[in-house]
Amino acid sequence: MSVLHSDGEGLFIAPNLGYKIEWGEENSLTLEHQLLILQKADTLASENRLKEALELFSVAMRYGPVRPEQLSTLANCILRNFKVKHDSYDTDKITLSKNESSRVNSCDPFSCPCCHRFLSEPVTVECGHTYCKRCLQRDLFSKCKLCRYNTTRCGTVQEHSPNVILSNLLEKWFPNETKVAKVIGEMEDMSRRRCFKEALVLSSNMIKSDPSDVLGRLCRAEVYAGLKQYKSALKDLEELCLNSPGWPEVYFQKGKILQEMGCTNDSLQGFLQCLALDGDFTLAKKEVEKIVYDVLSPACENVKVGPQEASLGSSPHMHSKVEATNAQAKHPLPMHPYHKEKCDAPCRLESTEPSCLSRAATLHASGHLGGSGTEEGLKRVSSAPQLGGQDKGVLLKRKLSFSEAGPSLTHRGGNKHKKQGDMVPAVNCVPSPCREVPAELLEASDFECPLCMRLFYEPVTTPCGHTFCKSCLERCLDHMTQCPLCKDSLKEYLASRQYNFTEIIDGLIKKYLPEQHLERHKMHIEEMEELSDLTKNVPMFVCTMAYPTVPCPLHVFEPRYRLMIRRCMDTGTKRFGMCITDPQKGFVDFGCTLQIRSVHYLPDGRSVVDTLGWKRFQVLSRDIRDGYNVADIEFLEDLKVEDMQGLLKLVELHNQVYEQACTWFQNLKSRFKGQILQHFGPMPERETDIQATPNGPAWCWWLLAVLPVDPRYQLSVLSMMSLKERLAKIQQILTYLQSVYNE
Repeated sequence: MSVLHSDGEGLFIAPNLGYKIEWGEENSLTLEHQLLILQKADTLASENRLKEALELFSVAMRYGPVRPEQLSTLANCILRNFKVKHDSYDTDKITLSKNESSRVNSCDPFSCPCCHRFLSEPVTVECGHTYCKRCLQRDLFSKCKLCRYNTTRCGTVQEHSPNVILSNLLEKWFPNETKVAKVIGEMEDMSRRRCFKEALVLSSNMIKSDPSDVLGRLCRAEVYAGLKQYKSALKDLEELCLNSPGWPEVYFQKGKILQEMGCTNDSLQGFLQCLALDGDFTLAKKEVEKIVYDVLSPACENVKVGPQEASLGSSPHMHSKVEATNAQAKHPLPMHPYHKEKCDAPCRLESTEPSCLSRAATLHASGHLGGSGTEEGLKRVSSAPQLGGQDKGVLLKRKLSFSEAGPSLTHRGGNKHKKQGDMVPAVNCVPSPCREVPAELLEASDFECPLCMRLFYEPVTTPCGHTFCKSCLERCLDHMTQCPLCKDSLKEYLASRQYNFTEIIDGLIKKYLPEQHLERHKMHIEEMEELSDLTKNVPMFVCTMAYPTVPCPLHVFEPRYRLMIRRCMDTGTKRFGMCITDPQKGFVDFGCTLQIRSVHYLPDGRSVVDTLGWKRFQVLSRDIRDGYNVADIEFLEDLKVEDMQGLLKLVELHNQVYEQACTWFQNLKSRFKGQILQHFGPMPERETDIQATPNGPAWCWWLLAVLPVDPRYQLSVLSMMSLKERLAKIQQILTYLQSVYNE
């Protein structure tokens, strides 16, 4: 048995973590031991100790399969070091760039928050922000650029349905931009169908008519790549890097093309540049993970490493690989910017920073490795504080290295010898100019809800692309789980309850229709104030008996009561009345108001409402609003006993009935007692001041709720305004129940 530990070389298993590695009969690590190494490697990577993390990941991968996504922490570490090495990707500058993007989008609501281009086929995601359909289909981001909401769920065809109202408005207001966007969409559709020649003609004509159209040039680069004309594709991308140095998608596409050419080293550089500009670019993150995985993976899956070799960070497999590398390094091949359609060596483009991973990553594809430059570059980067000691990382020296070239990025003038201080700072792609809606084309009728036929208030957009007032849509979903217009299923939308306002439509109304919006807002406030009155038109739930201070859980499934509960929550009162039914009047004259403590919504729209009894009331008048009962009410309070002698007699009666109630409850069978405790909780303690509250002692109501008597009899006790009479009634019930029990 051998124990691996941190000794300055090779494999690091921290003694303070208690990791202990035991070797089996074939001197191979078990799955459990591999997991420990991966955990340690993750820890090192999160601490920015890149060299040591690389070594451990490499060792772990020689003892069993590891998925590329398990290298996520390592990829983040590599990206952090990349940013540190190139100060043009400094975090503060990136943050400033993102703030600038937000400012641009607030100025021009018709720009996509992701690509900052005109909103072509605008799609509103669950958080309420709107993006190009193209950006969503290509998975160009994983979190909303404006609110950080996770957008990975927006992946189905239905969820990519364009916002109908917004699409019509953009086509009406900006016909030229909409036409260009349609051509771009047609080109990309041709590329998906692999009609590259037709797409090339279309994209070339677009660029000829408007050389400044960067999206058209990006599409043409993709078409060139589809035709295997990598030289032309890279030329277009290089021009985009000069004109839009902060556009992450350009660097991602550049990395993909270089990857197809077999230039793994430089493709990694492109992906890192992309992630440095946009850390949420999921596709680039996955590509980095795959490249690092390929670099660290052993050439032979059956390689076994003994404890001695593992502790030194080497193996026969590694020795043979290094020997082959050194042999081929004696005859290096020339480097090409893009001289050949299919390069035989790792490409080093003028605009691409030399990779931080070794040319050994592309050894099998290219047969080239810079020997002296590899060692020198490693020493330079190893001396950086964030990478650990210079004497560590035997595996890193053999499988990974850092290029000796200086940190030069994209340059305006194409001069690759410019100093770092002359570099173009990393900024987001040049945004489109702010657009204004033509006044003659602005109509308030374009912003009317198709359900209430009024100006949108708190507009929300469904996954199928239709927009409604939030309250209007919720009322429709109370009755059916389909879109009111197209009848598409909204079951998932209802289950998620992500009714976030469509900010672009809400913002357009406030900006261009301020007077109409103010009038609509006042109307809404008046409606809410009317619904907030606790004595006038109080919503009534006709169901069961309720009592002050006693819990009353409810299962709400009828559409009218869904609406009622939602209004109670929206107004902030969180209160409604509870009465039992009456054949003649609809509901009885006395009841108890309930206060909502919490609402748990079920996926199909039903809800479980946790309520607590609040105050008793008497009904003065009845009415119906939107299908549910309402009433004008008057609250009831117990009449207080003022004289001392009467109060003493009342206290004596109170104590006597309380003791009698405790005796009755204790004599119940365990089964009944358990059910009562589960539903109503324990019996409240005796109170010192029995007239402190308008409803009297809480234990009286708890006892009345659990006593097995007719609801009509309970109702008569609820309506009493004298504590003495209520105690007498309860005593009468308890005496009767005890006599029945004794028989």
